[in-house]
Amino acid sequence: MSDLATARLVLHPMTAAEAERVLAGEPDDAARWAPGYPGDGDVFAARRLLETFAGPGDPRPFGNYEIRRREDGRTIGGIGFHGAPDDNGDVTIGYGLVPSARGSGYASEALRGLLLFARERGVTRVKGDTDLDNIASQHVMTAAGMRPAGQDERLRYFAITLTGASADTGPRS
Repeated sequence: MSDLATARLVLHPMTAAEAERVLAGEPDDAARWAPGYPGDGDVFAARRLLETFAGPGDPRPFGNYEIRRREDGRTIGGIGFHGAPDDNGDVTIGYGLVPSARGSGYASEALRGLLLFARERGVTRVKGDTDLDNIASQHVMTAAGMRPAGQDERLRYFAITLTGASADTGPRS
């Protein structure tokens, strides 16, 4: 599977070997990691990816992606799907950036790229969530077109409905 490109980023589909390196904390020559990568979320996602490879099989294209800056090739975070679309065509996403890359619009850009990719593959709805106090992540999702879809005592939920060439950004009941 090939990389996904945005204006400033490359979303690189993570292989099993790359996930193993993330778990070991050992980059290879091709993966120049920014300081702080991998974070706890990246390690968790890599572990889940390896479990999927070992169980149901290769999840790509609905797996994990490393977020790499085009200008220097450094891996600055990760983004990906929590699995293939369900019977309704829904997927859940997650993402994270190293602290030094935050505040530059990279997360919103990566998320917009992943939403476009999902739409092109027939996904009908993308969901995500964030801690109630994580205002920055809430801004990322709204900047990418997702809208609040509820909350509980811990999390605020977001969703976007993808339909053909346009997106209905309101929550679906």
